[in-house]
Amino acid sequence: MSFKLVILGRPNVGKSTLFNRLTRSRRALVHDTPGLTRDRIEGRADFMDLDLDLVDTAGLEVGLEGPLSERLVRLGLAALERADAALFLVDARAGITAMDEEIADLLRRQTRPIVLVANKCEGRAAEADALDAWRLGLGEPLMLSGEHGIGLDALAERLQALMAAKEGASVEPVGSDGAPGIDEEPEMIRLAIVGRPNAGKSSLINRLLGEERQLTGPEPGLTRDSVGNRWHWRGRAIELVDTAGLRRKARIETTPERLSASVAVRAIREAHVVLLMLDATQALEKQDFTIANLALDEGRALVVGINKWDLVEDGKELLAEIRFRLKHRMSQVPDVPFLTFSVLQGRGLAKLMPTIVETFERWSTRISTGRLNRWLVQALSENPPPMAQNRRIKMRYATQVASRPPTIAIFANKPADDIPASYMRYLTKSFAAHFALEGVLVRIVVRHGDNPYHEG
Repeated sequence: MSFKLVILGRPNVGKSTLFNRLTRSRRALVHDTPGLTRDRIEGRADFMDLDLDLVDTAGLEVGLEGPLSERLVRLGLAALERADAALFLVDARAGITAMDEEIADLLRRQTRPIVLVANKCEGRAAEADALDAWRLGLGEPLMLSGEHGIGLDALAERLQALMAAKEGASVEPVGSDGAPGIDEEPEMIRLAIVGRPNAGKSSLINRLLGEERQLTGPEPGLTRDSVGNRWHWRGRAIELVDTAGLRRKARIETTPERLSASVAVRAIREAHVVLLMLDATQALEKQDFTIANLALDEGRALVVGINKWDLVEDGKELLAEIRFRLKHRMSQVPDVPFLTFSVLQGRGLAKLMPTIVETFERWSTRISTGRLNRWLVQALSENPPPMAQNRRIKMRYATQVASRPPTIAIFANKPADDIPASYMRYLTKSFAAHFALEGVLVRIVVRHGDNPYHEG
């Protein structure tokens, strides 16, 4: 049975882009010009096995005077009345506006379920700003990017729960003792393989697939597009995405290479896990760290793979140097997992996929609020916060506001700028160690204000 879903929001928050993404079409016009969409656009979406009837609507200009604005608001609300639920989009990069608050106030009075979506969460700054959407009073905001396809799995889970509630059925979690956990396959992992030219990215994909699927050769730069290959490893679907080699910007001279680099960066943003391939004969140059930090800035899970290990003479000495440089040059994740192997000979590859899957699972971790606050009490007792402006910093409450990467909000009596960076590093390290998340990017943000979960 299909489920009718209407997409609402003010102009230029990405409604049409998300509509096109979910329907896998270009039916809705997309441009930076606000208000381009005027009429409702409907389409069918087979979204992660969910049968949806989608409705794209004009931007709601609530609070503005004028017959056109008033008619567009009426049409949007009429579409909501005919729908089973709505997605209310806000622009995470622009922040919450007065018009967003007006629309939220209007939607809270409606009878249909409303899913709050913070769109355009492609980078770390936007994800932090998206947390402000909590104050709209519509529950936890889903962080996604309609343009880049990030966060759609969380959207599918929320919609599945709404559809089950409509049908009067309960949703069995995947992996439970019920039938859904037995029949459903684990989620597909999107693995982007990136690195400098000629590191062996295409050769690795051919080795994993067991066939010559990708063009390989001694010439650098053979791969120009990001090519996805579906594959199953131990019953789990994996999408292997081969990318063009990324050189320093100063060395990129041709338009095709610039386009290829742009596509490779997009592949990083759309991936779950990024495998950074290095050449063991010239490992860990400045460009390698640039690529690694790009993946971490985008919030992706990162694994470092060092290829051509068969060409190394003193492996023990090189391994110690690589471990030291990774720890000190990648402060965001000092314990990033790395492996050594030879694609040509197939040596060392047996550990690659288990490491990829394990890293993905830790990157997707969800932690209950109770466990988080027990950790916070322990961390504060072991190392109390310092003074700020002659007042003790008090951290009252913690909750997980996002996964992929795990993101924790701590509510304190002081703003984030008043808390020393050294103490935030302590909390981050303590959190990662307590919940066995070493080697995975974790984020802790401080919210200044009252505990929203405290009654009375």
